[in-house]
Amino acid sequence: MSALVDVLPLAMFAALAAGMFTGLPVAFVLGGVGVLFGGLAILLGEMPAIMFFNLVPRIWGGIAENLVLVSVPSFIFMGTMLERSGLAEDLLSALDRVLHRMPGGLLLSVTGLGTIFAATTGIVGASVVMMTTLALPSLLRAEVNGGLAAGTIASSATLGILIPPSIMLVVMADMMSVSVGRLFLGAALPGLLLAGLYALYIFATALLRPHMAPRRVPLIADDDTPLGLLILRGLVPPVILILAVLGSIFGGIATPTEAAGVGALAALLLAALKGRASWSVIDDVCQRTARMVGMIFFIFIGATAFSLIFRILGGDELIEGIIAALGVGPWGTLGLIMGVMFVLGFFLDWVEITLIILPVFTPIIIGLDFAPHVARGDVIFWFAILIAINLQTSFLTPPFGMSLFYLKAIAGRQIAMATIFRGVLPFVLLQLVGLGLVMAFPEIALSLPDRMLN
Repeated sequence: MSALVDVLPLAMFAALAAGMFTGLPVAFVLGGVGVLFGGLAILLGEMPAIMFFNLVPRIWGGIAENLVLVSVPSFIFMGTMLERSGLAEDLLSALDRVLHRMPGGLLLSVTGLGTIFAATTGIVGASVVMMTTLALPSLLRAEVNGGLAAGTIASSATLGILIPPSIMLVVMADMMSVSVGRLFLGAALPGLLLAGLYALYIFATALLRPHMAPRRVPLIADDDTPLGLLILRGLVPPVILILAVLGSIFGGIATPTEAAGVGALAALLLAALKGRASWSVIDDVCQRTARMVGMIFFIFIGATAFSLIFRILGGDELIEGIIAALGVGPWGTLGLIMGVMFVLGFFLDWVEITLIILPVFTPIIIGLDFAPHVARGDVIFWFAILIAINLQTSFLTPPFGMSLFYLKAIAGRQIAMATIFRGVLPFVLLQLVGLGLVMAFPEIALSLPDRMLN
């Protein structure tokens, strides 16, 4: 090959970056850049034309026939149905009644709501919409600082992308060829760690700056309802759903794909028990599920085209050579990768980052030695959890954090976008603290799967 072998992969990334700012759908940009540079490589004699035929079996065998990815539609259906079922309102009422006497009680209730619902659904958009609709008016009536209220809602809702069952973990497990169940177990404690950091920050802020979160009587709970009944009504259904999904996976009863179907059925039955499973609701949930699944899988197809051409043109070897030339060692390489992903999170969604970056960086990390800090066989799982924590920040980092736009769309004029941006910054810093803790203490991510699976 000519000197163009080094130029074309770098030009592909430059074209991709430029295409992301055109406003075109990401799937079109990914696929279009891949096909464009594939054709250019053929014209320049850098790639045989027959290599293009590898794209069809890659899409069919890697995506359409992938049994692991079958769980994605089921998890999306489960999360969307839960949003419409009214379970969140009962749960928030129970938590508010229990925690309202504490500093920042209502904010802590919102954090608890996000944490529990994260263990029942991995749909961040649905969680943000649900929690904003339910909690923001009550927070503002309680004279809670607008930025603190927005940051609490947005950060708590994004826990669903990390705490299992998480769609992101399903996709990452498939791309990295590791066990979904092991990733689910590994992400559980880091997710709870982040929730704990959020709660600690909220409590300290309300204690030291009480004007930002004044104490008050319960705003949501019905004083005539016995506390025991309120807790029973609010906590039992989510616990049933968590046991149905995660219990069946961790207990070895069902695969993640089978458990996703169980969860979808359980969410439908719980909605029916609440009287919320009308045909109009089911139709709306199915349509929203289909649209979201279509969007995700279309991005998969575009990313497959991009990554295939990038690899054929030697992009993987080029990136590996650049990192090796830097001479930063294993920890420097890991820090560089984490920094790149964090910066990309300002501009791209987790789906694009995962599908573009993981195929490039995973082989590099596998070849590094972090002993005695992390055993060689555990590096890939530790790396996956670090990526998952890192990518969670992409939902909160301006200017393109999707959770911020979901929140603003529902809040309307109740809260300004600048206030939302300011409010989420402390929570982004907390996520980076959580990332650092898991990096320094890998047992947080590895101890649970080691104990339960070995």
